[in-house]
Amino acid sequence: MTKAPTVVALIVAAGRGTRAQSARPKQYVPLAGAPVLAHTALAFLQHPEIDRVMIVLNRDDHALYTQEVAPLLAVSGTPVSTCIGGETRNISVKNGLLALENTGVSTVLIHDAARPLISAELISRVLARTVEGGAAAPALTLSDTLWRGRDAQVTGAADRTGLFRAQTPQGFDFASILSAHNRLTAPATDDVEVARRANLPVAIVAGDPDNIKITTPGDFARAARLIRQKTGSPMDIRSGNGFDVHAFCPGDHVTLCGVRISHRQGLLGHSDADVALHAITDAIYGALAEGDIGQWFPPGDPRWKGAESAVFLHHATTLSADKGYRINNVDCTIICESPKIGPHVDAMRDRLAGIMAVPRTRLSVKATTTERLGFAGRGEGIAALANVILIKSGEG
Repeated sequence: MTKAPTVVALIVAAGRGTRAQSARPKQYVPLAGAPVLAHTALAFLQHPEIDRVMIVLNRDDHALYTQEVAPLLAVSGTPVSTCIGGETRNISVKNGLLALENTGVSTVLIHDAARPLISAELISRVLARTVEGGAAAPALTLSDTLWRGRDAQVTGAADRTGLFRAQTPQGFDFASILSAHNRLTAPATDDVEVARRANLPVAIVAGDPDNIKITTPGDFARAARLIRQKTGSPMDIRSGNGFDVHAFCPGDHVTLCGVRISHRQGLLGHSDADVALHAITDAIYGALAEGDIGQWFPPGDPRWKGAESAVFLHHATTLSADKGYRINNVDCTIICESPKIGPHVDAMRDRLAGIMAVPRTRLSVKATTTERLGFAGRGEGIAALANVILIKSGEG
């Protein structure tokens, strides 16, 4: 059977964007509830014709990407890879192409991270023409009169016939554009120029006026207005993380994700010491900026002595709904040497689904060990780490 062609979106996010005059690189500035780069990447990740996404990062931005963007992209289900860019856009694109070499890519769409309003329709137009002819790029015809000037004075008019405003994504046969970049000897303004220098014909497809590139401070406000027009309200995505630890104590079982598991020891805690549910609950509170489980259910309060931790998680879930958020997904990692978690994962996901009223397909439970290092490795207790994504109801 012939393998289907692989289409990859290569998002260039290694620049500094100094003209945006922001305290951080413009691709990480919040826009309608999420970083600019998250909006851009999700447009491709959610497109049915895109098989993979490669994001080219600045080496100084790894923490920003990991903490603020990656959790928002994990929900898409489409693979996301990253690589490190270079000092110029040309070098960054080439690094991205080289990272994709020998991975079976047939077509690549190269897009600027600073264009977060790219539409599915424009992606499809560029991709279809690229597959048909080997290279295509979107552009807008010029409607304004063009002047020539000197010393702030008009000196004449310019003929706008045959002139276009270039946009991205710019699509190419992968092998052809990689070869063109490998032969590049002088800086080029974009990948169409790289292709033209290599004598590759590039078709023009109709661009989208809303596919703006964020360059100056005023562009953020314009982009936010366009998002509000498209969605009816600002996009509001929240991410939160939770971490909890409980020590072993005498007992004959542990409770994890609401599931009782026979064990030679129990877990020490004021409630049922369900370390996994505590981590998930804290992640929800964190995403809502509503403190932590200890503030809502103080460990010194006798009402919660021996309580099922499902009570705490149900409260956090209800609070989220009351504030207008739905739980998009949960990812929980249980850290221990024993008991074995694998045989109980399905039951745990079912239990979580029942408590949270979230489909089990959006609930991940997995386990790892610490290779016998630290308190968990010595069998002194169990830890859990959880991440959640909340989306304002009616969005996403």
